[in-house]
Amino acid sequence: MLAAMGGTPPAHYTSGNGAPAMVREQDYFNDLYLLAPVGYFVLAGDSTVLQMNLVGADLLGLPRSNPERAPFRQFIAQRFMADFDAFVSNCLSSSEPQRLSLQMTRGRGDRGFAVTLLGSGAVGDAERLRVVLELAEGKLAALEKSEERFRRIVHSAEEGIWEIDASARTSFVNPKMAALLGYSIEEMLEQPLVAFMDDEGRSLLERNIARRQQGVAERHEFKFIRKNGSEMWATLATNPIFDADGSYLGALALVSDITERRQSTELIWHQANYDTLTALPNRNMFQDRLSQEMKKARRDGLFLALLFIDLDQFKEINDRLGHEMGDLLLVEAASRIAACVRASDTLARLGGDEFVVILPGLDHVTSAERVAQQIIATLNRPFALGDSSGVVSASIGIALHPSDASDPEQLLRNADQAMYAAKNAGRNRYSYFTSDMQAAAQQRLRLTRDLQMAVANEQFELHYQPIVNLRTGGIERAEALLRWRHPERGLLAPGDFIGSAEASGVILEIGDWVFRHAADQAKRWQEELGRPFQISVNQSPAQFRGGQQVFEEWGRYVERLQLAPRSIVIEITERLLLDHSGPVVERLGQFKSMGLQVALDDFGTGHSVLAHLKKFDIDYLKIDRSFVMDLAGDSGDLALCEGIIVMAHKLGLKVVAEGVETETQLALLKAAGCDYAQGYVYAHPMPPAELQAQLRGQV
Repeated sequence: MLAAMGGTPPAHYTSGNGAPAMVREQDYFNDLYLLAPVGYFVLAGDSTVLQMNLVGADLLGLPRSNPERAPFRQFIAQRFMADFDAFVSNCLSSSEPQRLSLQMTRGRGDRGFAVTLLGSGAVGDAERLRVVLELAEGKLAALEKSEERFRRIVHSAEEGIWEIDASARTSFVNPKMAALLGYSIEEMLEQPLVAFMDDEGRSLLERNIARRQQGVAERHEFKFIRKNGSEMWATLATNPIFDADGSYLGALALVSDITERRQSTELIWHQANYDTLTALPNRNMFQDRLSQEMKKARRDGLFLALLFIDLDQFKEINDRLGHEMGDLLLVEAASRIAACVRASDTLARLGGDEFVVILPGLDHVTSAERVAQQIIATLNRPFALGDSSGVVSASIGIALHPSDASDPEQLLRNADQAMYAAKNAGRNRYSYFTSDMQAAAQQRLRLTRDLQMAVANEQFELHYQPIVNLRTGGIERAEALLRWRHPERGLLAPGDFIGSAEASGVILEIGDWVFRHAADQAKRWQEELGRPFQISVNQSPAQFRGGQQVFEEWGRYVERLQLAPRSIVIEITERLLLDHSGPVVERLGQFKSMGLQVALDDFGTGHSVLAHLKKFDIDYLKIDRSFVMDLAGDSGDLALCEGIIVMAHKLGLKVVAEGVETETQLALLKAAGCDYAQGYVYAHPMPPAELQAQLRGQV
C-alpha cells in the first residue's frame, strides 16, 4: 500500500508554506502515512505518543489526537517491557533501523496480539523516534485484515480523502469528502478537480501540475465551491502516485475543512488592521501603507503628502451629547473625508478624533492643499446627531516626503507637529511642517481670498487685442484678455494669478464672468458696426473638469442676448487634446452643439497630430509666437509656418498667426496664405473703448 501511495518519502518533499522542521515533519506524517494500512507512530523519548496514523489509533483504541498523552509503553505486555525499553534506547542511539517482535495488549483482560515493531530515530531530533507496527499474522491473513481495516477507516475517516487520475479527474472520494461538498460520491466521480474550485484555485492547481508529476508532495489552501454555492476553505495535502515503472498515475489528497479557522483568522486580521467604529484602516495598517508608499515615491521620483487631521470642538460635543452621538459624528466625519480623497489614497483613523490621509504620487504641492481645503470645507457643515446637531472644524498638519522626512515615524511626527501649529494659529485651517512651505501656502491662501473678493467686487477687466483679416486688412475679430485691477498691486496680467485661480477652483467663477462679459461686448459691437464680429475667450483646462451646468447656462445666455453662437470662439491649448477623458470630449462636443467655434491656441508647441485635429472638429489654428518671432525669407520657421498653413487649409481650418511684431513678418505670412494675424504690429491689448474707436474708424 505504501508503494501505491508513492513509495518511500521523496527526497525533494516540500511543504507549501515553508514551515519549520517540526511542522514539515507533521505535514510529512499527515500526507504520507496517515492512510497507510499499518500502524505508524512518532514517539517521544519516554514513549509518549506524539503522532499516529488512522490504523495505529484504531489498533490501540486511542483518539488520534491522544489528548491524554498516553505512552506507547503502556500497551506493551509486561513480560516484554525490558525488551521494549532496550528497543527504544537503541533506536535513539543508533543510525540503523531496529526490529523487535513482542506482544501488545489494550488493557487488563485483553488476550493481546503479536506484532513486529520497526523503529528508527527521527531525523534531526535526538529525543524522538518513529515506529511502524505490523501485525505478526500470516501474510495473507495480515494483508486481508489490514486491507479490511483500511477500507473501514477510510470510509469512516473524519478527513476527506480524494484521489485523482493523471488528468486530474476524480477516481475516488470517501463519504466524508462528498459530504463536505454536499454531493453524493457518484456525482463527484469522473469530475475534474477544478470543477469544484473557484478561478484562483484552478490557476494554482494548474500551475503546480508539473511539480506533482515530478513527485513533489504539496500542501496548499484552496477555496472550494459546495453544491449549494457556498464556499469552503480546505487544506489539500497532496501526494503523487506512481506505478512500478515510475509513471505518474495521479495523486492522493487528504482534505481538511478549515473554513471556520480561516474565517476566524480573517476576522483576527481585520480586527488587527481596521478600526471597529469607522471601518477605516487603523494605526497598524496605516504604518504599513505609509512605509510602502514612501518606498514607491523614492523609486518613482515623486513625492507624497501626509495630512494629520484633528477635529476641533469634538470633545465638547462628546461631553454635551454623549459618546453614542460622538461615535455617530466620527463615522460621518470619516465618510466626508473619504469623499475628498482619491481611491488610490489612504485614509486611516489613528484613534479618538484623529485621522490621517496619505496622498501618494503627487507632482505639485498645491494638490495637497486642495485636498486639505476640501476636507476643512466639508467638515464645517453641521452634523445631524439624533434630535440635535453639532458643528466641528478641522486642524490639519501637512508634511511632505522626501523634503520633510525620510522615514515613516518622523514624517508622522512632523505632520502631527504641523497640526498643532494649525490649532495654535486659530484652528479650522491647515499648516505645513516647514516655515518656508507654510509662508508660501499662506501667500497662496491670501491670493485665493483676494481672487474670491475680486469676483465679488468686480475687480476684473477684459482687454481686447484685434485679430486682422490679412486678405482685407479689416479687424473682424478680437481676443479677450483678462486683467485684474488689484486694489493694492495695480493692474495684473493673467500670469500673476491664473495658476492660483486654477489650484483653488476660483477659475470656474472667473471663467463664467469672462464668457458673459465677452458675449455682452460682442453683442454691443455687432449692433454698432452692423456686421458680424467674433470674440475669442481662453478656456483653462481646469474649467473642463467642472460640471456641464455652467456651459449649458452659457448657451442659454447667448440665446437671451439673441447673439449668433458663432460670435464666440473658445480657445484651448494642444495639451488639452491629449486628454481623452470623458469630460474633454463631452465639453468640446457641447461647444459645437451650442454653435460656438473652437480655436487651438499655441499650435506647434505640444504634441498635436492630425488625428486629434480631425477628431475634435477644430475651426482655427493659432500658430505660436515662437515660430513667428524669427521669421525670415530663408528661415526654417517660415517653412514650418507654410507647412502648418497648407495642412490647416486642407483640413478646412483657418489660421491665425500670434505675436506678429514687424512688417517683414506680416509680409511673409501674407505670402504664405495665412488668414489672420494679431500682434504688436497692429496693436497691444487695449480696453474696450480704445478698440471701439479703431472699429469706428474702419467703418
